[in-house]
Amino acid sequence: MTAEVVRVYEHQLYRNVYVVELEDGSSRLATKNLVPGRKVYDEWLFKHNDIEYREWNAYRSKLAAALLKGIKELLILPGYKVLYLGAGSGTTASHVSDIVDLTGRVYAVEFAPRVMRELITVAEERKNLIPILADARFPQKYRYIVDLVDVIYADVAQPDQANLVALNARYFLRDNGYLYLAIKARSIDVTKEPDEVYRREIDTLRRNNFEIIDVVHLDPFDKDHAMVYALYRRR
Repeated sequence: MTAEVVRVYEHQLYRNVYVVELEDGSSRLATKNLVPGRKVYDEWLFKHNDIEYREWNAYRSKLAAALLKGIKELLILPGYKVLYLGAGSGTTASHVSDIVDLTGRVYAVEFAPRVMRELITVAEERKNLIPILADARFPQKYRYIVDLVDVIYADVAQPDQANLVALNARYFLRDNGYLYLAIKARSIDVTKEPDEVYRREIDTLRRNNFEIIDVVHLDPFDKDHAMVYALYRRR
């Protein structure tokens, strides 16, 4: 990147998320790089006061898009354990890994073997990232690996996303734990309007002991997607 870093500061709403201001007047969302010198998805690296930051690209990460769209809170914190459903090749999972740091842990569940190979490569350098080749519809198959977690982050292209999340929550999410669910309306029902799909999935979450705190639409970063932020109450 040709523009020089002018300053870096922690985001006023989201802990361990940073804003990098550049001399050309632009700014970038970023996380501190847990593995300095290493990229995950060709993101920009910024050095400031001997600390390296990784650009968090909202067009590549739905969680970054949710932050730019002003979701109420980011309760993924240092030391937290996170169950990540649908981790893909590790783009967003790597930023979650940055945020929870080495005192936390990210259990990254992915179903596709080809994508899992890329995720394993990322995890080899990130000791808090645990790749799990499994189908998130069957959490009993990885319950011997995953501890009770503070947060579930779900980004799965399944028609029963909310039910899948609720099932995993019963196994793994602590009481008063948090959920971030990226709802992909077109993966659920292409015949329905996205808002109708969002309401249906949110109703499913409510029936399964989730209290909805906030919902943001992810346009223009991801068309027909919404991020749901919720609190889980075990009963």
